[in-house]
Amino acid sequence: MSKHSMYDVIRAPVVSEKSARLQESGNQYVFEVAQGASKADVKAAVEKLFSVKVDKVTVVNLKGKNKSFRFQPGRRSDRRKAYVSLAEGQSIDLGAKA
Repeated sequence: MSKHSMYDVIRAPVVSEKSARLQESGNQYVFEVAQGASKADVKAAVEKLFSVKVDKVTVVNLKGKNKSFRFQPGRRSDRRKAYVSLAEGQSIDLGAKA
């Protein structure tokens, strides 16, 4: 798997209060991933990009909401998130480095 295709699988880390709690308590990290990405793809990409050992991957499909914008109906796009559990003693630094 090339580095370019790994970035196609893992789009971005999800930064929220819930994901911060999961990082502290359960050593889990949350990423937004491609719609067609499998658990094996996510595991391989995380292990190669961050040089860590992945224990478990859970994938969740999120359906987009119907919303209106200036009285025009619209729809938010569907998303897919991956909850990645790391092995004991492993961690990922998601902070930006300047």
